[in-house]
Amino acid sequence: MKKHAELIAALFSGALILITYFTFHDSVAGPFLYSAAYLIGGFFKAKEGMTETITERKLNVEMLMIFAAIGAAIIGHWLEGALLIFIFALSGALETYTENRSSQELRALLSLQPDEATRMTASGKECVPVDQLQVDDLVIVLPGERIPADGIILKGVTSIDESAITGESIPVTKAEGNEVFASTVNSSAVLEICVTKPAQETLFQRIITMVQTAQEQKSPAQHFIERFEGPYVKTVLMLVLLLILIPPFIINWSFTESFYRAMILLVVASPCALVASVMPATLSAISKGARNGILVKGGSHLETLGQVKAVAFDKTGSLTVGKPSVTDFLVSKNAEASIVLEAAYAIQSQSSHPLAKAVAAYAHADSIEQAEQVKDAAGQGMKGIWLGEEWRIGKASYMQKPADQELTDQADALAAAGKSLVYIENEQGVAGVFALQDTIRPEAKAAIRSLSKLGISTIMLTGDNDQTAKALAKEAGITTYRANCLPDEKVAEIKELESSYGTIAMVGDGINDAPALATAQVGIAMGNGTDAALETADMVLIKNDLRKLADAIKLSKRMRRIIKQNIIFSVAVILLLILANISQYLGLPLGVVGHEGSTILVILNGLRLLR
Repeated sequence: MKKHAELIAALFSGALILITYFTFHDSVAGPFLYSAAYLIGGFFKAKEGMTETITERKLNVEMLMIFAAIGAAIIGHWLEGALLIFIFALSGALETYTENRSSQELRALLSLQPDEATRMTASGKECVPVDQLQVDDLVIVLPGERIPADGIILKGVTSIDESAITGESIPVTKAEGNEVFASTVNSSAVLEICVTKPAQETLFQRIITMVQTAQEQKSPAQHFIERFEGPYVKTVLMLVLLLILIPPFIINWSFTESFYRAMILLVVASPCALVASVMPATLSAISKGARNGILVKGGSHLETLGQVKAVAFDKTGSLTVGKPSVTDFLVSKNAEASIVLEAAYAIQSQSSHPLAKAVAAYAHADSIEQAEQVKDAAGQGMKGIWLGEEWRIGKASYMQKPADQELTDQADALAAAGKSLVYIENEQGVAGVFALQDTIRPEAKAAIRSLSKLGISTIMLTGDNDQTAKALAKEAGITTYRANCLPDEKVAEIKELESSYGTIAMVGDGINDAPALATAQVGIAMGNGTDAALETADMVLIKNDLRKLADAIKLSKRMRRIIKQNIIFSVAVILLLILANISQYLGLPLGVVGHEGSTILVILNGLRLLR
């Protein structure tokens, strides 16, 4: 409740304004109720404005809105002043809510870091906090545990789930002498690891640091607003003061007339219409996007999307479905396909390894006898007895006999296409080969074509090897790709693309994509992505439909056009009202009608985006 206090106060203020207008507007209680709306709705922005004015010793837009509301009250227009406070308070509350959400991705990342490690000492094992580990410490990691620090394996052979670092769903086989990274998961064996980096310098910690740094960087638009804010407030207040003091001595206005004109100027020059030029159009676009499966975390992100010149895609889980599946099944001329599939299912159905699950799903068979004496050779494969015969399934190096030449040639061709191979053999020799690949999303090709029609370039960034990356990029219709990218390298690629193209969007789904998502001007996460990716990203494709990306860009471009129309119109009205006021052709009622009327018109124009 406390974190939403600003939004609740703004909404309560709006409700109080409505009740007062329709019930007590012309009564004695009216000014008191409007004053209450002033205090409730304007408290947070007034506190922020006054605090910033005192600490930074410069006026801001918040103070101008306060002065404008007070000026409206002085000349008897409580309703207009209250509405001014309400609109400004609501926009500020929504901005604060969005900013609060942006800090959650760091908590999502930190939750993946192990808190403790089992360290080997001369006297035995001890459990210590991870941040106390030193270089050259020896740690023990059990199956299923996360590795506590970057290091080198001294003893053990296992499969490591490195999706937190590389984003690749297929575990990587690691043996003695191989490097491992903090926060990755040990799958199947007890490991002895020599720590090579302290906790604060691990690759995973660098990911967290990069996310934090990227989010703290201010956008060019934010810098422009901050530069514009001070001069605008000073100019308006100076004009108001001059309008009070100078006319009585130069053009024989009475002090009452001068003050009256100055208060009208303060009201009509307030940026109420300018605020309404952006917020209703933005909220309408965000609402329409949400109805179409596009979640946008802030209007600035949606506005920036319309300027995107290139989109970088992560491969696994973004362009692809994120898990391996069997694409080809080869069977030896000396074996029967149905028997080979049944044997594969009988053994692989007893494993939790992603490749084994994929093979079992492909070879699924009902009512068959389960394999017996099944053993898992870490990083190599599995073996078991089925129908009285020993079967092996796994890597080519795990097979006891070579495959025949014809099967070998076919398997080599599949490997050249970037596919992972799983061999299966019985006592007579290699009986078959399964080719697996993380398959491309059905809608990916259409999405790439749609972006190309909009004149937007597409690039693929992946932690996978060059051979696999090349094959999938070709299938998706992407001409440019970068393979073997670690998280920091993806960030470097995004910065390089930015220098070449300008505004860049990044689409990803994994923890390893979080730094690149935060670095790109617009980070876009897949709806089924990790918590870190979802929290870091500026936008989320809720239903994982890449085709919605082109729709979002079109929506952004339309929103930008409407905002531009609204700004030009509202500024023109303000200038016209100021000129009419100085020329004494504008009375307060007409000034209020012109000012509030322009606000209503730009709001209605913005609401067109809901259609």
